[in-house]
Amino acid sequence: MGLLDNFERGLERAVNGAFAKTFRSGLQPVEVTSALRRELDTKAVVVARDRILVPNKFTVLLSPADYSTMSEVGPTLIDEFVLQVERHAVAQRYSFAGGISIALKSDDKLAEGVVGIDSVSVKGSVAWTPVLEIDGTMHPLAGPRTIIGRGSEADITVDDTGISRKHVEILWDGKRGQARDLGSTNGSKLNGVKLGKAPLEPDSVIEIGRTQIIFRVLAQSADTAPTQSGSDNGRGGR
Repeated sequence: MGLLDNFERGLERAVNGAFAKTFRSGLQPVEVTSALRRELDTKAVVVARDRILVPNKFTVLLSPADYSTMSEVGPTLIDEFVLQVERHAVAQRYSFAGGISIALKSDDKLAEGVVGIDSVSVKGSVAWTPVLEIDGTMHPLAGPRTIIGRGSEADITVDDTGISRKHVEILWDGKRGQARDLGSTNGSKLNGVKLGKAPLEPDSVIEIGRTQIIFRVLAQSADTAPTQSGSDNGRGGR
């Protein structure tokens, strides 16, 4: 099995695992991820020896029933799609003209289980969006300081008896992240090393109790109303 085969199977485990309880039947998130990946590969354009440009604005077209199901999940699902698009682009050494934007749209011409992708490459500014992945769920950082713990006073509450009521805090200044243990009983680890206070690099792993927290930074579009366009070439069945 090749490297890309392993990578694709990893995507399938990550996306299906995160939303297994919600999508027990019908169109699965991994099928949308596969359609987005195919769209990147199909629309990739070599603009220089070391630069392959791909679209960064996507509209995911779904049947009304599939759209209703996926829309109920909210921004967490979109964040997961953005993350998987970023990962595929890194693996293939693709470049974007700006931040990534993904929107869902209902299309009554599509049957259930069919995905359509419209895409375009749009130059624009990037908004670096920090999120914490805990037990397969994405938690966007709502402010410059986020406290994680077992108590109700924490910004993100984790049900783990090995965690203190206020265990660890994540700081974000708009460009950089930092983690600090809040004097917890059992301590914290950052990438396997005891944590006091340290900078956070993307994909860093924080361990508290029996829980792993992954720090992600998504390169999303700073445009709150992106323009989407494209063709039907990305449409396909299961």
